[in-house]
Amino acid sequence: MSKNFDDLFAKLSQIEKKKVSVAVAQDSEVLLAVKAAKERNIADSVLVGDADEIKKVADEIGMDLSGYEVIDVKDPVEASLTAVKLVHDGEADMYMKGLLDTKLFLKSVLDKEVGLRSGRPLSHVCVFDMKGVDHLLFLTDVAFIPYPTLEDKANIIRNTVEICNACGIDNPKVAPLAAVEVVNPKMPVTVEAAELTAMNERGEITGCIVDGPLSLDLATCPESALHKGATDRKIVGDADILLFPDIHAGNLVYKGLGHFAQVRTGNIITGTAAPVVLTSRSDSFEVKVNSLALGAIVADSLKKNKQ
Repeated sequence: MSKNFDDLFAKLSQIEKKKVSVAVAQDSEVLLAVKAAKERNIADSVLVGDADEIKKVADEIGMDLSGYEVIDVKDPVEASLTAVKLVHDGEADMYMKGLLDTKLFLKSVLDKEVGLRSGRPLSHVCVFDMKGVDHLLFLTDVAFIPYPTLEDKANIIRNTVEICNACGIDNPKVAPLAAVEVVNPKMPVTVEAAELTAMNERGEITGCIVDGPLSLDLATCPESALHKGATDRKIVGDADILLFPDIHAGNLVYKGLGHFAQVRTGNIITGTAAPVVLTSRSDSFEVKVNSLALGAIVADSLKKNKQ
């Protein structure tokens, strides 16, 4: 079981090196990340975009392109479709956004002909390795679905359980979060959290333990569970997956921890046929490299599950 990003990087040494296809790759931060991914034996890269611009940016950052495949496609939309098709056709293992508008990038992911549709809704998973927590935390959804319905939340859980399993975490504990840990009909979030728990108990959501509603402290702090007399819950401060009620709560916690706590982070879009690495322009170099590492591990797991 992986407890931190060091464990995840160690796991990479046990799997076949992957290949990432980058859409509109003429971006210095992205090129630095894929360069590091190659050097750290995480993944090789296919760089799709304006070849002249890619070379120009590579020269500026001192990157030798001789070890990379570069596909010259000037138009950003065509570049994204070319890049995602490589993953669709099995010529690359994961797909990464370069210097491309997020809406156009996601449009290529969902393209009916060459995209990465799996028949499931897409969602976003952020993996946190945080000082003071003895295991990985999986935060979802902090960046993709603004106001998830009950059905959305069930699918988000299923998607995230798949990522947990890839990281070696079987039967993860899922905490549907709310401001309180009891059902209050005037707080619909608590009602939905209880329904997700019931769906898990009925076998409609499998491969995990769901216990909600839970406040953030009960989900993540055993001492809080003890002080509140909640030690009879299925989750007593040891949740693996934190399921947020909406994008506002998730994004605020994600960015708050990122700015004020000592954390290592990786992000991935899931619910797709192959991992999709979608990082923010504001994300650090290390976040991008960690996300590629996470994508490689998930890609390997998906490949094994198909066999």
